[in-house]
Amino acid sequence: MHIPDGFLDTKTIVATSLFSLAGLGKALRSLSREMTSRKIPLMGLAAAFVFVAQMLNFPVVGGTSGHLLGAVLISVLAGMNAGIVIISLILVVQAFLFADGGILALGANIFNMAIVGSVIGTAMYRGIRLIAPGRWGFYVGVAAAAWCSTVVAAICCAGQLAWSGTVAWGIGFPAMAGIHMLIGIGEAVITAIVLAAVTATRPDLLSGRGPEDGNAAPLKPLGNAVVYGAIVVAGLALFVSPFSSRWPDGLEKVAARFGFDTARLSAPLMASPLAEYRMPGIGLVSVSTALAGTVGAAVVSVAAVIVVRAISRKSAKTS
Repeated sequence: MHIPDGFLDTKTIVATSLFSLAGLGKALRSLSREMTSRKIPLMGLAAAFVFVAQMLNFPVVGGTSGHLLGAVLISVLAGMNAGIVIISLILVVQAFLFADGGILALGANIFNMAIVGSVIGTAMYRGIRLIAPGRWGFYVGVAAAAWCSTVVAAICCAGQLAWSGTVAWGIGFPAMAGIHMLIGIGEAVITAIVLAAVTATRPDLLSGRGPEDGNAAPLKPLGNAVVYGAIVVAGLALFVSPFSSRWPDGLEKVAARFGFDTARLSAPLMASPLAEYRMPGIGLVSVSTALAGTVGAAVVSVAAVIVVRAISRKSAKTS
């Protein structure tokens, strides 16, 4: 769902950039009040995991693939503001380092996937938890929120394309919503599986209450969780990402189907060192992708830790 440069006109770029700056600024301020030293390494680990998971495109139907958005996953683990900040950070790294999503379209991508995905997903999750407490309510809430966040983000993308005159709303809306209803199923399944694994092994890592609706689980040392999490991330990047589906994602498929894929800029605004998730100088595609993914995971992890440390220190100085 990463919008490339060329799909949006100037007014849409400006509007979405302003909305995203405002939303991200608010999330950063709120996160600075919520952040604890315990959460800092978890933020880095979550950023790395979602980055790698977004590389793992899964086949959907009709030659189309999808990938994890991850906003609900991070929001349930660390809170809505963390979801906004971490997904935004991932999108920035993807745009500048990997040419995945346009630089001018970065505001739109942050608005759709980070802000809308986290806010809508969190609202859906909390709403379901209110009416359906307990373990099943937790998993139904997580799955429904993940599905909804994907579909609503896709609808926002269709609206931006229509407002830009790229594709009519009557065409873009049903096409984007329809294919992302299917992609959202994969989002829901992956999110539920990951959170099931977390609740089964380390429920103390969840933000707030766990599936049993009792008090928060007693805190345990983070050392093993961070080490095992890093091993999982490295394994996905090195041994799974090279086998990701090469089919176009939902937006790419819709663009090709309705002929507006030619609106993409013929040349990027700036050179990206790891464009297309390839490590330069390595001819074997699988090895090149694995190494690029590992580098990307390390970059977003370190960047996340730096950002949350910085806002935590700023908050401590002003309090």
